[in-house]
Amino acid sequence: MAEKKDILLLVDGNALVHRGFHAIPHLSTKAGEATNGIYGFMLLFLRALKELKPRYVVVAFDLPGGTFRDELYSEYKAGRVKAPDELYEQIPKVMDLVQIMNVPVFTLSGYEADDLIGALSVQAKEMDLSTVILTGDMDTLQLVNGQVKVFAPKQGLSDPKIYGGKEVFERYGLKPEQLIDYKALRGDPSDNIPGVPGIGEKTATELLQKFGTLEKIYEALDANKTEGLKPRAVKLLTDGKETGLLSKKLATIVTDLPIKLDLRAAEVADYDGAQVVKRFQELEFRSLIDKLPKALTPSPSPEQGEGSSILEANYELVDSKEKYEKLIKQIQKQTEFAIDTETTSINPVAADLLGLGVGWEEGKAFYVVREYIGKELIEILENSKVKKIGHNIKYDYLVLKQAKINLAGMAFDTMIAAYLLNPGARNFDLDSLSFNEFGIRKIPITSLIGSGKNEINMRDVNPAKVAEYCGEDVDCTFRLKQTLEKELKAKKLENIFYDIEMPLIPVLAEMENHGIKINVKYLKEMSKRAELDATKIQAKIWKLAGEEFNIGSPLQLKKILFDKLGIPTDTLKKGKTGLSTAAQELEKLRGLHPIIDLIFEWRELTKLKNTYLDALPELVYDKTGRIHTSFNQTIAATGRLSSSDPNLQNIPIRTELGREIRRAFIADKKFTLVAIDYSQIELRLAAHISGDPKMIKVFKEGGDIHTATAMEVFGVKKPEDVTADMRRSAKTINFGVLYGLSAYGLKSRIPGVSQGTAEEFIDKYFETYSRLSEYLDEVVRDVKRTGYVRNELGRLRFLPEINSSQFQVRGGAERAAINMPFQSLASDIIKMAMNKLAEEDLISKPDLRLLLQVHDELVFEIAEDKVEKYVPQIAKIMQDIYKLKVPLMVEVKAGDNWEEMERVNT
Repeated sequence: MAEKKDILLLVDGNALVHRGFHAIPHLSTKAGEATNGIYGFMLLFLRALKELKPRYVVVAFDLPGGTFRDELYSEYKAGRVKAPDELYEQIPKVMDLVQIMNVPVFTLSGYEADDLIGALSVQAKEMDLSTVILTGDMDTLQLVNGQVKVFAPKQGLSDPKIYGGKEVFERYGLKPEQLIDYKALRGDPSDNIPGVPGIGEKTATELLQKFGTLEKIYEALDANKTEGLKPRAVKLLTDGKETGLLSKKLATIVTDLPIKLDLRAAEVADYDGAQVVKRFQELEFRSLIDKLPKALTPSPSPEQGEGSSILEANYELVDSKEKYEKLIKQIQKQTEFAIDTETTSINPVAADLLGLGVGWEEGKAFYVVREYIGKELIEILENSKVKKIGHNIKYDYLVLKQAKINLAGMAFDTMIAAYLLNPGARNFDLDSLSFNEFGIRKIPITSLIGSGKNEINMRDVNPAKVAEYCGEDVDCTFRLKQTLEKELKAKKLENIFYDIEMPLIPVLAEMENHGIKINVKYLKEMSKRAELDATKIQAKIWKLAGEEFNIGSPLQLKKILFDKLGIPTDTLKKGKTGLSTAAQELEKLRGLHPIIDLIFEWRELTKLKNTYLDALPELVYDKTGRIHTSFNQTIAATGRLSSSDPNLQNIPIRTELGREIRRAFIADKKFTLVAIDYSQIELRLAAHISGDPKMIKVFKEGGDIHTATAMEVFGVKKPEDVTADMRRSAKTINFGVLYGLSAYGLKSRIPGVSQGTAEEFIDKYFETYSRLSEYLDEVVRDVKRTGYVRNELGRLRFLPEINSSQFQVRGGAERAAINMPFQSLASDIIKMAMNKLAEEDLISKPDLRLLLQVHDELVFEIAEDKVEKYVPQIAKIMQDIYKLKVPLMVEVKAGDNWEEMERVNT
């Protein structure tokens, strides 16, 4: 048996940074520093270290400036769009990070990273090493041989694959060394290598399969041995010989360079773990630390010790009467402390309380097991004058509520504070914040309960271990509060935090606790009908296709639509896997073949069946017979609430099936569902904020803004002459403008409208509402200057990417900037209304319950005989909650279910 060879990992630094940069649209630190390229590099690099376990590692980078290929051919890479500055700014940071990890970095003026990798792979072969090249660029496949393989992601940053000779042949039908000749024949548009003009992929492959190399092809031509070759191919090869031979030189990776592989320097070695952790902390890459292979695990940093990751921590387990009494004496003196509950489930409504953590100074906390949470502690928890600090304290509130403890005095939620300070960030979990702020690496939950098949319930964990884990949570929460409250003040976010978000927590908790009733039998019947309908549509699709296939498979669908049926693809986008069959792309094909409309019908049916018809009945909680969704304050960057487990805000209401699903949401016996919706709130806010006189006039006079807009855009003199289609188009324009909709976007939303006409509509719109137009321009201009946008109440959103050199990233940021002042203020207004309703005891009573918030709508369950009593009170509070330059109006509907509702006068 052959001895296993040591592995040398050769990393193409630039290729991985490029891959990460483009795979992750925008990733940055809270300071606005772009990190997507660095993150992509490290993710793939650490994965390769873990999976391949190399003994030696080297990273190669391109240097700025030209290479010898530019001297050979001045047009080399001339067509390539220059990468954004944000990408190039990340490369030195990657080089620095790699060097901190004691990995040698190779660069050489006049040569590309591929050439350096080629030269090092030759030297490695001479040293009898097994070499693996980590790259996002398939050019290095030409280097593959018995001792060299390529490790590359298939798409984006996912599914890396090892390419040996067999895999290269399976993909190209050629040997690795023939890929140079392949590129010489067909060219390479990405590098602007010309190839032989007129020779495509298929012909290039066939020629090389027949002759072997470019040189042998020309030897055959010179010897007039052209049997089996088409006259056209012979002429193209003859005419393009010069560019073909030049292209081979350009495509060939140089392997003879004045660089030397030093195995001692390249050997995977220890490094300063604290320094790597510190750098990851600056970059906010906590999730990558656990991806470091065990052999490379960093040594503890100054903040880290054995067991608990915080030095000098004292977390006490309270599991006796004596310890409890000692705790009570201390906690009774406190005016503020942090809390954290430990439970049997992440679902707070279904969770059993196991214990409670409390703490009021750094490095110190107590964990009280359930049986020792006595009446003295409960009195303190229920005392509103004693302030409580928590991380996602809504969860603790609900868990304690199930345990018959009414938590009061919720004063500071560190998750919400962190979100307000940087609403565009992705992670507001306690582990990430503790690491990003303090460099503290918290005890992972998996170290207590395990994972996968070996996972146990928290109730089965040794209480001493739970005490350490919970104490750390309490400690970190307390520390975060001290830091974040200063930042809230510095960024003038105290009013949003203390007056809107914190009072909203118990309101949302009560809504989640109430839940909403659904008609399970009705949903199951709908599911059966949907399955039958989907089967019928599937049969029609198969008949049109002329064969049975998996409609849900993009690959099979592409073959049917484009190869077999020949549906034109000129308007479709191409992704890394070829033509896209995503909904927005298939939309462009409507009317070209009857199969397209059927595919949309099938997709909608199967999606709604899987997402709602089959899933919702499974989510009914046995104890209550209701569904308990979770309302999230820290998901949407604009401040909008979101709903999850299940998401009740995304049920489609424009389709018949979507409306049928809403019929399944029903009122309890002797109760009625009441939906109160802010009427056109974002357009009213557009009038208010911009001060546009024409918009203000329409709303003040009680007119219909969509009709008024239609009259202006379509040149209609009288409101009665505005058709339903005109009004519908005007409505699309009105709301589209607030979302930064382009003429192209408008065209796709208004049937039968050309892009030219859509541009005319937008021009007329901004002529009509000229002050609104000026205001939107001012917003974008200000954000480009400052990097952030605030709404009227002070809510903040950072958009540093608005100055990106990437058109798509910049455009997305501009649209977000335009929409933020309106959508975020609308969100704040409905939150303020919910808080006021809670103050007036109108959200949780025996005869009235606030159940749902869906965008601009509140859904209540009210006793049938109390609707006339409560609805006017609720409507008045909602309309009077915020003073605008135009009236703030609500519409009220009531019914036995969420869909079949009738208008109620207030």
